[in-house]
This record gives sequence, structure tokens and C-alpha cells, in this order.
Amino acid sequence: VQLQASGGGLVQAGGSLRLSCAASGRTFSNYAMGWFRQAPGKEREFVAAISRRTGTTYYADSVKGRFTISRDNAKNTVSLQMNSLKPEDTAVYYCAADEYYRGSSETYAYWGLGTLVTVSS
Repeated sequence: VQLQASGGGLVQAGGSLRLSCAASGRTFSNYAMGWFRQAPGKEREFVAAISRRTGTTYYADSVKGRFTISRDNAKNTVSLQMNSLKPEDTAVYYCAADEYYRGSSETYAYWGLGTLVTVSS
């Protein structure tokens, strides 16, 4: 499956952005999805995940209550709504897919190119 993330940009602290990840090549509903991010000079970290069919979600503590992951199996997309953004949310955001639910593990089989989110103070 091929993944393409979009929606990144520059936003002021307290603002919102919505990231999207378009999937192609396979049956999207067969894949669990995740969002990860990598800030400058830091290791990549888990942000959010959503299961294949039930849509069960899981979040990193750092984004819980501010970010929402969702999926539209008819449109082959997974989204990440980011509200109340903070400068520490600045990072390249990546979407990932796997036939099995991986949660916060970085063992997803498929990764897209990232989209940059910059939050100014």
C-alpha cells in the first residue's frame, strides 16, 4: 500500500491543523493506521493509531485530548485533527499502515513520506 500525507504547514500556537493520509494500492479497510512524528534532533515518536474495522483509537499522552485520529474507509484516508497546537508539536508527521494492529509500535509495514508541521509561539 502506498501512503501520501498532506496538510502540514505553519500555524500559531493554539491553532489547528488537519492532516490527511491517502492510501492506494490495496484494500484500505484491511489496514490498521498510525501517525508518528519526528521533531528536529529527536527520535520518531508515536502520536495516534486506529484499528481496521472497529475504529478503536489510541493516543500518546502528549496529544490526548487535543488530537483526534479518524478514518474514512470509503475514501481510503486517515486523518489527524490537531487542535490547541503547541510549539513542541513541531515535527514531520508520518502516517503508517499495517495489516495487523501495531498501536504505538514502529513495526508498521508501510510508511508514507512525511508532512511538516511548524507551530510558532
